Amino acid sequence: MENNNCSIAIKIDVSTLKGYREGLPRLLDILAERRLKASIFFAMGADNSGQASRKGFISRMFRACALSTPMTAGSNPDLLRRALDEGHDCGIHAWNPVTWQGHLTELPRAAIREQLEKTMELYEQIVGTAPNSCAAPGWQATPDSLAVQDELDFTYCSDARGKTPFFPRMGGILFKTPQVPTTLPALDEIWGQGVHDAEEAKDYYLDLLEPGLNVHTIHAEQEKWFISGLFSRFLDTCLDGELSFFTLSEALEQTRLNGEIPVSDLQLKILPGRDGTLAFQNTSV
Repeated sequence: MENNNCSIAIKIDVSTLKGYREGLPRLLDILAERRLKASIFFAMGADNSGQASRKGFISRMFRACALSTPMTAGSNPDLLRRALDEGHDCGIHAWNPVTWQGHLTELPRAAIREQLEKTMELYEQIVGTAPNSCAAPGWQATPDSLAVQDELDFTYCSDARGKTPFFPRMGGILFKTPQVPTTLPALDEIWGQGVHDAEEAKDYYLDLLEPGLNVHTIHAEQEKWFISGLFSRFLDTCLDGELSFFTLSEALEQTRLNGEIPVSDLQLKILPGRDGTLAFQNTSV
């Protein structure tokens, strides 16, 4: 494949204990073999995936064989430390991804702040420094969640789907924390919809790559990525094509160097294959 000035950022969301203990080490091994860095976001509290209230979320977790068990990253701090020691761009996901993904619009600002502060405190206890980035479960965002992220002084967040890094405006309010959005569909959105095996999935993703930044989110619970070798083959093909790899932090800095970061409205939209609405960057203007 040709470069065409494509760059790729791999974003890994770790939402469950199974994803943390089993999926994450496999992903770290694959990345280490290729000397690549990713941006990894950790749920820190109890794994309540078995209690998910949304039908779509439940079915995705069952497909991933996620278990309801006491803690996520807090259960084995050494894995989080390993990711940092290997140079990955690490941040927080949520204290309880099920609550955030299923009930964010119902949460008052104080409850959102409590969720994030608890997550940040445990992260800091484990690694010794506060996290500087956050990625919302399920691409969920509200004006209140964006306001709290501003108050907590994150360097960047990754809560949305979109095309390019941007400053979010939502509910008529402009927020100061830049967003680095996911640009490519998740694996569970394409699997079974014309894509039925690893080779088809790899080719599907390669066809989607566009000039500029491409951000792909992987959920650590999705074992199809590593059992099938799909993730490894995708990375190897991109490396053979001499595509550039960035972390989300590096991609944001590159955007700054190339010019001014734009302001975009953040809108809630329905996405086929996912339950409920997701936060999308408005790129039509």
